[in-house]
Amino acid sequence: MKFTDELKKATADSWEQSLNHPFVVRLASGDLPLDIFKNYILQDMYYLKHYAKVHALAAAQTDDFAITAMLAEKARSTAESELEVHEEHAEILHITDEEMKNFKPAPTAYSYTSHLYRAAQTGRLAHSVAAMLPCYWLYADIGLAYKDAQPKEQLYANWLDMYASDWFQDATTEMIDLLDSLVENESDEEKEKIKEQFVLAKEFELAFWEMSYTHEKWISKRNKVTQ
Repeated sequence: MKFTDELKKATADSWEQSLNHPFVVRLASGDLPLDIFKNYILQDMYYLKHYAKVHALAAAQTDDFAITAMLAEKARSTAESELEVHEEHAEILHITDEEMKNFKPAPTAYSYTSHLYRAAQTGRLAHSVAAMLPCYWLYADIGLAYKDAQPKEQLYANWLDMYASDWFQDATTEMIDLLDSLVENESDEEKEKIKEQFVLAKEFELAFWEMSYTHEKWISKRNKVTQ
């Protein structure tokens, strides 16, 4: 069994919950309220900015220039994706410049990006890639699982189509193969440390759906609303 297969098996319950979370199921059926998707997009734009930076940090963690080039390209394409998301959705979802300026991440978005930075800054390349991989892999699986869905909301159809696309599937396979190659000569002890980066990131992926779906807020903000 490949190392990445072991990672998938170790996170099977979380994976199943992610694929069947109400956010994903309702998006695929087309009845996800747009205010929930707007909340997700705002949080995801924040996440993608940092996700791109973590790719750049990872690119500097190797002496293999081919890997550096691949990760640097992914950093660039992720940054471009963030800009495209803003341009495509801002008008439809009524995301104003003022909202963007005053945006603050929810606890889960902040914690997830912090986890990625910690993996990149305290570990080696394999740790960084392991922490980044669940984002690729889960979205690729969602794209395939719901490729035949036909939500009437065009935003949702486009979202699913992007992750089912050959481009995204190939990008995911690249990252899976990269991690498998990086751990070939690692000790069992080191593999466990690398595995932990993946498992935690996968839990954050599930939490990201819940955060978006429930409009998660910081405790002080929740208390202020109820007072």
